[in-house]
Amino acid sequence: MRGRPPVYADAGYVEHLATNRYFDRTFGCDAVKVLPGEYFVTTSDIVLVTVLGSCVTACVRDRDKGLGGMNHFMLPENGGEAGVLSSSARYGAYAMEVLLNHLLKLGARRSSLEAKVFGGGKVLASLAQAQVGEKNVDFVLDYLQTERIPIVAQDLLDIYPRKVYFFPLSGRVMMKKLVRVKNDTLIAREREYEARLRRDNVQGDVELFG
Repeated sequence: MRGRPPVYADAGYVEHLATNRYFDRTFGCDAVKVLPGEYFVTTSDIVLVTVLGSCVTACVRDRDKGLGGMNHFMLPENGGEAGVLSSSARYGAYAMEVLLNHLLKLGARRSSLEAKVFGGGKVLASLAQAQVGEKNVDFVLDYLQTERIPIVAQDLLDIYPRKVYFFPLSGRVMMKKLVRVKNDTLIAREREYEARLRRDNVQGDVELFG
């Protein structure tokens, strides 16, 4: 890593590889749905899909080799701690490093990586919710700048949930702002994910390589 301390995560906190596969009839290809706390990396011609509220996603790709991946994460509340050494920021760094490490294992070159980032919406009308989204956005922008991974597209903050489709092979992203959310599934998933983050401790090294 560049300019960051080691990140620690115990066996109780794992950024899970997404397993929800299906055939997307709209695009006529296989798809993987990435839920909060998950990520997926692929060398295949598939689409990665996620729905975001206050969480953020980084769609990272090797622009020369056409392999890429997506994560979906948020920073838990940290009782007022601030900076890259805070427990909150360390969770975000872990989510990013798991994704990047997997890309590098598959042969991506660090110098060829680029990112597209989305999310951080204020999906609930409360000051606390607005701060959660802003904190997630500030973190992912700072992280990518520190790691010298260029951001080639972004759509962040605002008041709407987003549905993001990422095609790693081509690098194309399609994003839809959801003016209406038909049920509270999105909010419930994010709240459950945040509660899980609060329960877990941070231990054990996770280092970037390559």
